[in-house]
Amino acid sequence: MTNAIDDVAELENLLSEPTDYVINSLAAAPGDTILLGVGGKMGPTLTRMLVRACQAAGDKRKIIAVSRFSSASAKQSLSDLGVETIAGDLLADGFVDQLPDADNVIHMTGMKFGTGTNAAATWAMNTYLPTLVCHRYRQSRIMAFSTGNVYPHVSVDGDWSREDDDLLPVGEYGMSALGRERMFQYFSDTYQIPTSLVRLNYAVEMRYGVLVDIARQVHSGETIDLSMGYANVIWQGDANALAIAALADASVPAKAINVAGPELVCVETVANQFAELFGLEAKFSGHAAPTALLNDGSAAHARSDKPRVTLEQMIQWIADWISRDQPSLDKPTHFEVRSGKF
Repeated sequence: MTNAIDDVAELENLLSEPTDYVINSLAAAPGDTILLGVGGKMGPTLTRMLVRACQAAGDKRKIIAVSRFSSASAKQSLSDLGVETIAGDLLADGFVDQLPDADNVIHMTGMKFGTGTNAAATWAMNTYLPTLVCHRYRQSRIMAFSTGNVYPHVSVDGDWSREDDDLLPVGEYGMSALGRERMFQYFSDTYQIPTSLVRLNYAVEMRYGVLVDIARQVHSGETIDLSMGYANVIWQGDANALAIAALADASVPAKAINVAGPELVCVETVANQFAELFGLEAKFSGHAAPTALLNDGSAAHARSDKPRVTLEQMIQWIADWISRDQPSLDKPTHFEVRSGKF
């Protein structure tokens, strides 16, 4: 691995580099693939990884990317890769029904932030849209993104949440995310749709993520709230790889897959590491609770790929990136919120 990531071009190249397992997994999920909601933080690099994996495998499938595409440059960059792009609102009447056929569906849509002020829109995006998608693509294979927020907070000193644990989400966003899973599970059973549900917790790259939130707080001299004192994270390139490979794991009934890193992130420890790298002093308030939102991703690591990028490597890269004032998405994760209200 490189000691530093020079710029956005190098970053996006790393984030979209497919593993051998991803390339080989395509054989178990053949056919044209449509990605819904690719305009978010992960969508562009995940789509690019899929393109690169297909090229490496000699797979000639059509890849279709659907989003509102508020950024014309994002749409153009995917078009330049040979991806067919379709712009539109997935919740608009009749829009999903008019989308082209595809053997595989990667469902990336979801709403989290703003739930506190517009809960109805969150439920529509997270539970009504999956219903539309399942009706339209009842003959397809579906990989749908979920979230670790469907789990309860667990003891930092105990076992982390596994795929067969009880789902007890905290807050209305987590409840709606569980509702999304239930819709996919229901239609997987009803229409016999092979489905996988990727419970992600939390993806990180240089421009956003839990580690970036902590680093930027330290760099700007802000006081860091330690209430949510622990987390687990995964390099977005590794999350992309595990998510694409999860298409091959789709089954009836739907299969849940945790996508998370293996290391425990102690917020105070990581903040002090960033402070040392920046030549600053970290400031804190509060005390770490004995529970946190922690996912056990070991089953996916054993079945497919272990994460290629370690926590220490991410810390080094992010500190260097911020020190050089490189671009940020300015989208805080609000991982420190314990109430589940976003």
